[in-house]
Amino acid sequence: MSITMDDEMFRTLTEYCNQSNNAKDDARRAEMLGLGGRDILVAPGAIIRIPKDQIGRNVYIGLYSYLNGNVTIGDNSLVGPHCSVAAGNHKFDPATGYFSARTEGDGDDSIVIGAGSWLASNVTVTAGVKLGRANLVCAGAVVTKSTPDYAIMAGIPAKQVGRIDPGTGEYHWFSREGRDGEA
Repeated sequence: MSITMDDEMFRTLTEYCNQSNNAKDDARRAEMLGLGGRDILVAPGAIIRIPKDQIGRNVYIGLYSYLNGNVTIGDNSLVGPHCSVAAGNHKFDPATGYFSARTEGDGDDSIVIGAGSWLASNVTVTAGVKLGRANLVCAGAVVTKSTPDYAIMAGIPAKQVGRIDPGTGEYHWFSREGRDGEA
């Protein structure tokens, strides 16, 4: 099917897809993707290729983020801009000398983002990772291993650099307490 647009329609569509990052338009985008009625917001450019029933309530999916495969996002979670959460792996085939064109399961490659978590901008979560409840994953982190509840994760590969007190919401940074954490 080919769609022809006049200049005005093209300008309006381009503006909507690239500049309309506000609650009203983000809710409309979610509705158009079949995610309405659960307080889900989808920012411009986000690509969502996961089962709709695996996205919880009150979830925000940020600008140009990519969600693909067997991914579950818990209620009340935030996925910041430019995040990549992709379950599955390409396998190297020694017979051909290259990687498979599609992802192939090799054990449990599913990803779980725990309820109440926040992935800041440019976070990557790799196949098989299970993030605990209410994790803060700092900007630019690459999470390659599963994490405990209330963890603050940072770095490449991500290590636990702190924890969140579930009773007060206070952040406790290990470097300030003379501890070195890793998850």
